[in-house]
Amino acid sequence: MDRIPFGIRQLDSIINGGAPAGSVVLLSGEAGAGSREFMHTSALINGLEQVDTELHDLYYGDRSPDAVAPDEVHYISFTTNESQLVSEMRLAMDDDVVDKGSRAVEFHDLSERYFHISPVPREWYASETASITDLRARHEREDLLGTLGMVLNEVAANNLVVIDSLSDLVSAMGEEIEWSDISSLVQGLQKAAHQWGCLLLLHINPETLSTVRHGQLVDASHGTMEFAWESGGSTRARTLVVQQFRGVLSQIEDEDIVQFETELGDAGFDISDVRKIR
Repeated sequence: MDRIPFGIRQLDSIINGGAPAGSVVLLSGEAGAGSREFMHTSALINGLEQVDTELHDLYYGDRSPDAVAPDEVHYISFTTNESQLVSEMRLAMDDDVVDKGSRAVEFHDLSERYFHISPVPREWYASETASITDLRARHEREDLLGTLGMVLNEVAANNLVVIDSLSDLVSAMGEEIEWSDISSLVQGLQKAAHQWGCLLLLHINPETLSTVRHGQLVDASHGTMEFAWESGGSTRARTLVVQQFRGVLSQIEDEDIVQFETELGDAGFDISDVRKIR
């Protein structure tokens, strides 16, 4: 089975090049523990291979023979536009990686639809004053989850798609979105991803969910990676635990590795070269 690279060099090298095509992977992380940097790195490093192979080779190296680069990279956000995301990426990654990698990433900004169902003033998230025609079109537009579904149907096949983030959908629960909708969405994505042959990365902050609901998302995903802070003496380290991952976890266990110490460098998120926690 073909594998799609995560774009995380050391992780990909351990799991034969990446995730099996057709995977839905939940990135569940404490604030600042690396889950967002993992998303950004995955998108930019995969994008970088399409626009500057020399720079990609410098920061990532050669792909595994079992790995196939995604045709395209798509980044879907419910609350943030492209310029905001790129600025955030610059905080943790080299400007060259961000500038060139982002050229090959197609950003999908669903913030207008997201905030339209909230009490947030329209001038905060929309660049122009709405005309009567715009208002009518917005009223007739499908709901937020329907809009997300349309985007995925158009862009997911054979590609890497990052959805940032399920926590925003949880925050929007109310008249238009219920928990059962979010849970069903992830279950449906698991089925659709197999047909699309893509890699879907879904971000969630576990602090926004009950333990039971978080467990439902874990069960509905092919794989779950948990990002957390671990204290040791006077220092704190970011760690990554691969909680479950069908078709991948057995390879990690063969290496007797279930938890990794991680680091942030010029190329973003990576597994630490210094120590692997066993």
